[in-house]
Amino acid sequence: MPVITARTTGPDETRALGAALADLVRPGDVVVLAGDLGAGKTTFTQGLGAALGVAERITSPTFTIAQEHRGRVRLHHLDVYRLENLREATDVGLDEMLDDEAVVVIEWGDRILPVLPTDLLEMRFRFVDGGDDDRAVDVRPVGFHWIARSAALERALARWCEAA
Repeated sequence: MPVITARTTGPDETRALGAALADLVRPGDVVVLAGDLGAGKTTFTQGLGAALGVAERITSPTFTIAQEHRGRVRLHHLDVYRLENLREATDVGLDEMLDDEAVVVIEWGDRILPVLPTDLLEMRFRFVDGGDDDRAVDVRPVGFHWIARSAALERALARWCEAA
């Protein structure tokens, strides 16, 4: 499956992009967020969480490593930037979170790909056009379950791909 590139022009659009994926994620799904520092990974997760019915404010779990949020689907939000090795991912309870029938969103998840399931949605955030607000998000479905949803993924992201 080729990479789908979406473009956003500010935090509200990045949140809306996250919200657009809420109907596609299922309990047990893993969403890996990677890319530039400050490019919208937490902002995307805020939109996804709000659309999943999470009432509390979602903030970056940089220092706590993991946060759990409850909505119509439970959401585990991790930031593994500060982990020094793959074993630390296990130490924070990653295996239990993956088995928890929740959606697991992992900021800087590309750092721990070897310990993640082979079925995931990878999203790489980057700044474009030299602006503070313009971002490109390269979305790549990996594995059977996400590739099977690729047509729905393309439809959900179409609004942001037209401007790409």
